[in-house]
Amino acid sequence: MVFLALLLAFWEIQIEGKNGWAAKLPSWRIEKGWLVRLAGGRPITGYHFFMTLFLIAIVHLPLFFVPWSWRLESLLLGFYVGMVFLEDFLWFVLNPHYGIKNFRKGKIWWHKQWWGPVPVLYWFLLIIVIVLIYFGRAAI
Repeated sequence: MVFLALLLAFWEIQIEGKNGWAAKLPSWRIEKGWLVRLAGGRPITGYHFFMTLFLIAIVHLPLFFVPWSWRLESLLLGFYVGMVFLEDFLWFVLNPHYGIKNFRKGKIWWHKQWWGPVPVLYWFLLIIVIVLIYFGRAAI
């Protein structure tokens, strides 16, 4: 998970550069409405939509080799959410335009709500990862 998150972070840094959340990419954007509110106020972009579909498909490749089960699905989704969660943090740490010193409230426009030293989203994602992997643990 860590290796894939690291690769994905470097890849996304090359694509986005200093303009996070696909701000300067030639991609469609939805900036208003219930979907944006559901996403924590972050625009929905074509870049993120198709990247999400791609990553979910990649994470589900093991299903070509083993039978599907709810426990395995829970484990795969836990892996996916954990990878995306870690990749997001590594994007800031490894991006020369940000770095760990700029990983704080007020410096990152698309992370609007913070609880302590990290965005609120990270706390929710951490809980989701723990729950999904807990329920999927018997799949391995």
